[in-house]
Amino acid sequence: MAATGPGEQENQCVRVSEYMTRKVITAAPEDGVRETFFRMREARIRHLPVLQGAQLVGMLSDRDLRRPDWVDEAPDLSHDYQLDDNLSVSDLMSHHPVAVHTYDDLGRACELINQHGFGALPVLDKGNHLVGIISKADLVRAFGRALQSHREHIG
Repeated sequence: MAATGPGEQENQCVRVSEYMTRKVITAAPEDGVRETFFRMREARIRHLPVLQGAQLVGMLSDRDLRRPDWVDEAPDLSHDYQLDDNLSVSDLMSHHPVAVHTYDDLGRACELINQHGFGALPVLDKGNHLVGIISKADLVRAFGRALQSHREHIG
């Protein structure tokens, strides 16, 4: 979890809440991997927070679902992905997820994503409830807007 508190971020300009995705699709630890994989594909997402009730307990990414033994000739998805019916999300998810808060600066999210090699981070509110997700794509969008604003300011 992020180590900063709400009062420590008051001088920062751009908060995570400004760029996070608010509509979050989640899974439960007991959900089947196959069903969850196809939900992720249908929603066109690669990262899925895992909730036990209202508590964030993990993150599942498309990388977690990939088989460690890559196959050169894959006739179907089950060769590349672990879609075994007997596996649950809790078997493959990353436990003890790293998260940011809505009041954290975008720089904090960038730092954590780069430090840990993540593609996305869950976003929590002051009560540590999941309220969003911030991905590398969201950070690129923020960077693009900052560049555009800079160009308008100097040009």
